Formats: sequence, structure tokens, C-alpha cells
Amino acid sequence: MEITLTTPALLFPAISLLLLAYTNRYLTLAGLIRDLDSRRRAGSAENIEGQIENLSRRIYMIRNMQLAGVISFFLCVATMLLLFLNFPLAGEIFFAASLLCLLLSLAISIGEIRISVKALDIQLRGVEK
Repeated sequence: MEITLTTPALLFPAISLLLLAYTNRYLTLAGLIRDLDSRRRAGSAENIEGQIENLSRRIYMIRNMQLAGVISFFLCVATMLLLFLNFPLAGEIFFAASLLCLLLSLAISIGEIRISVKALDIQLRGVEK
């Protein structure tokens, strides 16, 4: 398969939107953690430690999602540079690595979403009681 200079450029919008979504998730979770921590210090909520532990785990996963996404973006740019400098084999290798990093980012995202849904299910069971 031969890739052109425009092939890796197709991933730019997708990766940029993913990183924006990941950042929004991170900021939301950071706010929740700060709120839970202040409620814990005030002694006004139950099971705060477990919730903070869950959110901390999700923050760690989001950090890894962002890292894999940024590496994917970096490799896309490197691919374009290599293709521009007429190193097609190296460009193809970098592009494949970029796709693998993007796939890793998405896989971690699936895991983070699953944890998020489980936490919401537990919260809903508490509300139903």
C-alpha cells in the first residue's frame, strides 16, 4: 500500500476532537473529585473514599488516553515529514504506529466508559432505594 502526504492528514481532525473530548472528561472528573474531597472533609457524605478511588482510577485512564492520542498525533506529523522528505517506508511504519496508538487510546476509552457506567449504576441503585 502506498500512502500519500494527505493520508495521515485525514487523522488530524479525528485526533484533535478525541483529545478535546478527553480533556473535557478530565476537567469534569477533576471538578467532581474536588467536590467530593470538600464534602469528605466536611463529613457530610457517605462512601466518599470509594467514589474518590473510582474517580482517581478514571483520571489515570484519561491521562493514558490523552498520552496515546498525543503520541498518535505526533506520529502522524512525523509521517507527513518522512513522506515529504521522500522516505516512504519509514512513513508507512510511522503511520502504522500512529494508528496503533490511536487504537490503544480508543481501547482505554472503552474501559473508562465501562467504569463510568458501573459507577452510575451503583449511584442509581442507591437512589432507587
